[in-house]
Amino acid sequence: MKRIFAIVLTLLVTTGLTLSSASAAKREKFGNDPRHAEAKRVKFKPSDEKIRWKMVMPWSKGLLFYDIAAHFADSVRLASAGRLDIKPFSAGELVPAMQSFDAVAKGSAQVGHDWPGYWKGKNEAFVAFASVPFGLDAEGYNIWLQEKGGLQQMQDLYGQFGLYALPGGQVGQEMGLFSNKRATKMEDFKGMRVRTPGWFMDIMNNIGASVSPLPGGEVYLALERGVIDAAEFSSPAINYPMGFDEITKYVIQPGVHQPGVQCALFFNQKAWDELPEDLKWIVKIAAAETQAWSYNWISALNSEAINKFAEKVEFVKMDKETMIAFRKTTKEYLDSVKAKHPDVKKALDSQEAFIKDYAIWREVRSGITPWPYETYISGQVTE
Repeated sequence: MKRIFAIVLTLLVTTGLTLSSASAAKREKFGNDPRHAEAKRVKFKPSDEKIRWKMVMPWSKGLLFYDIAAHFADSVRLASAGRLDIKPFSAGELVPAMQSFDAVAKGSAQVGHDWPGYWKGKNEAFVAFASVPFGLDAEGYNIWLQEKGGLQQMQDLYGQFGLYALPGGQVGQEMGLFSNKRATKMEDFKGMRVRTPGWFMDIMNNIGASVSPLPGGEVYLALERGVIDAAEFSSPAINYPMGFDEITKYVIQPGVHQPGVQCALFFNQKAWDELPEDLKWIVKIAAAETQAWSYNWISALNSEAINKFAEKVEFVKMDKETMIAFRKTTKEYLDSVKAKHPDVKKALDSQEAFIKDYAIWREVRSGITPWPYETYISGQVTE
């Protein structure tokens, strides 16, 4: 009897394996890297031409954004053994900060580095490639740009102005509002004088705040003199040298205005087209390396900076109801912008579709946030 049972069991296992293999054989490989086919047969030769380019930007040398731009230039110089030498110029050295876009478009410089939202006056859709309130975080931007059509949309947008673009730095979520007023509920923001730019400026105005998009260099003085009640600028590592914690008591969290801060590299189209093929690949790979490195670099610095901030200011979290109310107000505003601007609609519809498709993976993977042991066992398992 035991022998018969063993034979039956063996047949069942063998049949199961055969059926499983047959079923698996019907499926194609899940995912392919298109670069593999292109790299298999390289048809170009290394160039021996030495090229010198100028890079302009809206950043001063004191900002970490400048270092991200310089990192890209350094990477290109190293990978090309100096054949392509890109010299970075900070804001005002070659052209004024907000003229860097036009300088590259006209060919006065060959390369620019930016936060795309600065160019919303040229096309409202640039903001979608920079930071969207309650929108893509760093992970989302990286996936959307690289795998979900975002890069092509970015290149189409910059292409309208004679430019070729690549993602060129991701610094993650920004801090919230530095303030001497404690705010956790929606009504607390009514009448508050706030510094913030872009779409969040309009959203805050819509809820009853009074908003001014002051330049970064003017924020400290405005807070100190009481001209404004609250201000946001960037991530902890970028904010810390600005000293906002010396003159405020609170930081109103989280930074719903910019869950992910995306930068771009943009090139004069004619200069790009004339670049030898091997150097084009070096530029593309250096840009991708800069995109990945910048997030890791800033995130490591953020953890140090936030601990320093915690010594002087209190972090205040908006309550859940306020966050939901902000989310609703934001959606109403973004829907109105989409209705007026087709390029905005195209970008945001694409981002929102990705967010929806990605939601189930975010949900099923949640619950293993790497908190300290004591935090986790206390019941805080998600971020």
